[in-house]
Amino acid sequence: MAETTTSGSNSGPLSEVVGGVEPTAEVFDVIVIGAGPAGLSAGLNLVRARRRVLMLDSNRPRHSATLKSHGFLSRDGISPLELRKLGRAEFEGYPEATFHQGLVTSIERVPEPQLGTRAAPEGELFVAHSTGIRGSGDRVATARAVLIATGLVETLPALPSIRAYYGTSLHSCTECDGYEKSDAPLALIGESPDLAERALLLAQWTNDLIVFTNGIAELSAADEAALDARGIAVERRPIADIEGDRDGMTGVSLTDGTVVVRSGGFVRPSYSTALDYERMLGLAIADDHLLVVDDLGRASVPGVFAAGDSTPPGPQQLIVAAGQGARVAAALNRHLIGLL
Repeated sequence: MAETTTSGSNSGPLSEVVGGVEPTAEVFDVIVIGAGPAGLSAGLNLVRARRRVLMLDSNRPRHSATLKSHGFLSRDGISPLELRKLGRAEFEGYPEATFHQGLVTSIERVPEPQLGTRAAPEGELFVAHSTGIRGSGDRVATARAVLIATGLVETLPALPSIRAYYGTSLHSCTECDGYEKSDAPLALIGESPDLAERALLLAQWTNDLIVFTNGIAELSAADEAALDARGIAVERRPIADIEGDRDGMTGVSLTDGTVVVRSGGFVRPSYSTALDYERMLGLAIADDHLLVVDDLGRASVPGVFAAGDSTPPGPQQLIVAAGQGARVAAALNRHLIGLL
């Protein structure tokens, strides 16, 4: 059951059974959960620091519907899936790297046996259980630290056809896809109170924008005034569905039968963490469902770090997540040395 791969320069076997960990189990320096830009960037920097890293990934990226990613220096327009493929190959190019395709089902903290100078400062190890997918086996692995980079799960407004156009005609990241929608008649669909802010950002790319509140989102008087000053219309009637054909989105149909012609737009999903980290590890979760971390990416439990979309301020461009992964990896390496 426990991880039994060969030891690297920074880890060694456990000397006794503790918390269900077998005596022969190898201890990774870090288990990285999630192989998106944040996790891959962190993993790459950690193995370059000669840390033994196990990366667990369920192959369920939030951006799987997106055909092209923009704003990533030297990779503008690349498929997010291709970017993940390239990043994984770079990570696995180091002997300290191990990649396993599996869905994490639980993470637990166990006391660390006495390992001399190799003992973690907090005196605890982390045991991650994962269920294999696409032919890979189940896995139980142990590490001195955990880096959470699983991103977020997004929930779109409950419209029957919205998924058919998401990633092509409809997007969620204005910075990522706004340029490709320049000067087009666009919709901004959402049910959250931050629609006005998003609409004002979108006005950089088009002068023909309508905000659809689906009869749910509320706008303040100040929001209304700001939108009106930019010529942005607000449609408050409930939405029935997204209209379109093989060429893409053609409009937004309302429950009263009206169809508002739009060629594309943006949607504001709601977000939640990919796993129940509060239950698994006792991590602090903010009201916006993001993980509470400090400036170095440290979560509320010693030895647990987080990077990427699951941390404030939430969903970001891929290049921002990758940069955050590198920054948190540096802090994590210092933690393992005992400098943090």
